[in-house]
Amino acid sequence: MRHLLDTRTLSRDEALRILDVAEDMADTQQREVKKLPTLRGKTVVNLFFEDSTRTRISFEAAAKRLSADVINFSAKGSSVSKGESLQDTAQTLQALGADAVVIRHGASGAPRTLATSGWISAGVVNAGDGTHEHPTQALLDAFTMRKRRYGADSRGRDLAGVRVTIVGDVLHSRVARSNVWLLDALGADVTLVAPPTLVPQDVSAWPVRVRYDLDEAIAGGLDVLMMLRIQAERMNAAYFPTEREYSRRWGLDSGRLAALGPGSIVMHPGPMNRGLEISADAADSPRSTVLDQVTNGVSVRMAVLYLLLAGNDARDEKEDAR
Repeated sequence: MRHLLDTRTLSRDEALRILDVAEDMADTQQREVKKLPTLRGKTVVNLFFEDSTRTRISFEAAAKRLSADVINFSAKGSSVSKGESLQDTAQTLQALGADAVVIRHGASGAPRTLATSGWISAGVVNAGDGTHEHPTQALLDAFTMRKRRYGADSRGRDLAGVRVTIVGDVLHSRVARSNVWLLDALGADVTLVAPPTLVPQDVSAWPVRVRYDLDEAIAGGLDVLMMLRIQAERMNAAYFPTEREYSRRWGLDSGRLAALGPGSIVMHPGPMNRGLEISADAADSPRSTVLDQVTNGVSVRMAVLYLLLAGNDARDEKEDAR
């Protein structure tokens, strides 16, 4: 794996390989000593042009547990705030000897530009670009679904037949987009539920069905209910009348939680707007996987960094030994 820029171009086999390696990484995190020597001598740069807590810390923890050196770069307070271009920033990282760059950027396509520009030879991981994609979030979500469904016996398994309903601000959600493509590759059945104003203009090419009534979607049966954050910071228009109206029609409250079928789970990529898209009861219920997703995110990102920086080397070593 040279880069991880999206899930749309990931095949089923590629996705399963990442998830299976993440299982191996998760096993190592049950030990007393969680650190592995795998990426000793490698340098991972977290290049964040947008604010982040979970994703940045998760990537930092993943890199450090693989013994990589980590450089955290925030656009605020850096030369970027003085007008430095992405090209100049990339060339600076190249000069510092970066082996992998984890980039979050407000512009859709910025990670692909970095990966294909020739400015830098490092592997590039997309940690969220505009309203385009957030591939590692989708991978950790799929990992969490698989764990909940199959338990310890999940290696090699896809999500065929799993009914996933994604609810909320799909229009602005890179998490939703990455999940749609990955879940389709893994065989899941995906439904989007949102106000008409928060559904992208043309989803006819997406492998999903679209509904506008959350209660109907729940009554129809589902295995996974994924609630999306209302992204007020990306909204410059009135996409719904009031927060109270949104919560009443599309929020997961205690009544809707009780209506979920046995065995179904509740997911949220975080951060949560409690009382808006999800109630405290739902967020803290036994059905909720929110904290599992955070834990699993480290294992998945360890797998991605390993495959980016050591996976090819490991295969080459095996081939040389034959």
